[in-house]
Amino acid sequence: QVQFVESGGGLVQPGGSLRLSCAASGSFADMGWYRQAPGSQRELIARITSRSTTDYADSVKGRFTISRDNAKKTVYLQMNSLKPEDTAVYYCNTLPPVDKYWGQGTQVTVSS
Repeated sequence: QVQFVESGGGLVQPGGSLRLSCAASGSFADMGWYRQAPGSQRELIARITSRSTTDYADSVKGRFTISRDNAKKTVYLQMNSLKPEDTAVYYCNTLPPVDKYWGQGTQVTVSS
């Protein structure tokens, strides 16, 4: 059974950093980090191919970095210069996402 387990979230002050991890139960090609803020739709914010080509939503470009360690079956999201509007639950999934693969996510709260 495919499973993604996200971790690394928490409470951080504006301007701070966090590193999220997504541990996968199997190997996948293209992967993405998604987030869902209260009252908003879930959105794709970062993507990485099997060859580690990356792309970002404009809202996080230059601040977030997605990476992967295929040997560890883990995808990471380094988040710097965090803003209050980055507050959301963060998820990983394949690209395109598969409904049954959504995990619990990890909460990121940016607040002073």
